[in-house]
Amino acid sequence: MKKCLVVVLCLSIVAVAGMSAIAAGPMQVKFGHIAPPFHGQSKGVDAFAAYVKEKTNGAIEIKTFPFGQLGTEASLADQVQSGTLEIASITSAILSNFVPQLAVLDLPFVYPDRKTAYAVLDDPTVQEKIFSFLPAKGFIGIGWTENEFRDITNTQRDIRKPEDLKGLKIRVMESPIYIDTFEQLGASAIGLPFPQLYSALQNKTVDGQENPLLTSIMIKATEVTKHVTKTGHILTECLIVVSPDFWKKLTPEQQQIMRDAAKLCIKTNREVNAELMKNLPGMNMSVEEYCKKNDVKVIELTPEEREAFKKAMTKVWEKYRTKIGPETFDFFIKKVEEHSGKK
Repeated sequence: MKKCLVVVLCLSIVAVAGMSAIAAGPMQVKFGHIAPPFHGQSKGVDAFAAYVKEKTNGAIEIKTFPFGQLGTEASLADQVQSGTLEIASITSAILSNFVPQLAVLDLPFVYPDRKTAYAVLDDPTVQEKIFSFLPAKGFIGIGWTENEFRDITNTQRDIRKPEDLKGLKIRVMESPIYIDTFEQLGASAIGLPFPQLYSALQNKTVDGQENPLLTSIMIKATEVTKHVTKTGHILTECLIVVSPDFWKKLTPEQQQIMRDAAKLCIKTNREVNAELMKNLPGMNMSVEEYCKKNDVKVIELTPEEREAFKKAMTKVWEKYRTKIGPETFDFFIKKVEEHSGKK
């Protein structure tokens, strides 16, 4: 009789535990970023969420919040640090205010071309190095998203050499290395939040701005800034960061699924961005066709002209070698040289 009671009791405990697990349901996770829904960043994040749900058999459900629905990037960083937000994708320029070493990703004119940039960023040793600085500041790094290579648009004149920027008021991201870059070029660098950009151009608070040409078209900046120079001065890279408290709740298998999802995310991100350049959302035309139709003059720098801009950055590079740390700075530059074939 006692044995039967013990068996019944054990079965009851198992049943209750099972019912509790069912009642608890899947782990609900929020992923915040500031890219608009059509953008490659946003599509990549959505692919991330779908992959995690599939590979965990629905145990983890990630809801994505694009376009700054959960706040500015600085706010997203604070939320991840405090554990109130599980995952976010935040530009290295903003995160470098929390983790100074990340400024190495924003060195102006550091990449000779896109192929080299992607090879460097996908290099496991580069990721290991960059992500190693994050835990001490309250972040776990697992991968990338990206905007695009940044270009300059302005209302005043053609820009072909550094001297052409002198005296222009240029809106830049609120990051020291962006401000230093344009101040070094002779411009007046004005740090403004992204949502204030269009009105600042419209009311002539600034003469120009620097953003990927795709972004400039989509936010209608090219309606008022008809001079474009394809400088590709910085690749806007964003880190996928996870709250340490949330990360600890995951099994090793789930953590690996997250890392694999991050690889799919950046792959999707890059592919969608490339397609958007050929077919602008809702416009049925390429970026090139749009510029021709709307009298936007686009200047492609020659290799010699681009080299002049890079040489103008010598003092900026020297300053950030000290701020970032010589060892990390030199490691990154060697990786760029290695992947560009200049060993």
